[in-house]
Amino acid sequence: MGGEERVRIGSDADIVLARQRGREMAARMGFSSTDLVLITTAISELARNIILYAGHGEIVLRNGSDNGRAIFSVMARDQGPGIPNIEQAMRCGYSTSGNLGLGLPGVRRLMDEMTIESRVGEGTTVVAKKWKP
Repeated sequence: MGGEERVRIGSDADIVLARQRGREMAARMGFSSTDLVLITTAISELARNIILYAGHGEIVLRNGSDNGRAIFSVMARDQGPGIPNIEQAMRCGYSTSGNLGLGLPGVRRLMDEMTIESRVGEGTTVVAKKWKP
């Protein structure tokens, strides 16, 4: 195991493509249908955030393993305005765009692990991982 796919994000069609690629990769890894829904939803949210806040960026899908356990990860990376207050952005119901999406707190709930690195004026990188049971 150990593969990677990159999808440039700049339009709704790119979000659909990232979801499809992520679902296919996770299915090949043997994730359950329930986990496939969680993974594709997380990809959608992260890709949509790229479009909403940065205009364009990239989704990197990876499969791998740790101590024999399969891991699917999605990295969302942009060079947008950055997140001035990550703690605030992680609060349920917080939105600067006025939308009712799941946002970053939703991605954290959908996946098993999540990290955020952001610098104001430089961009944001979010990595979310799902461990195969």
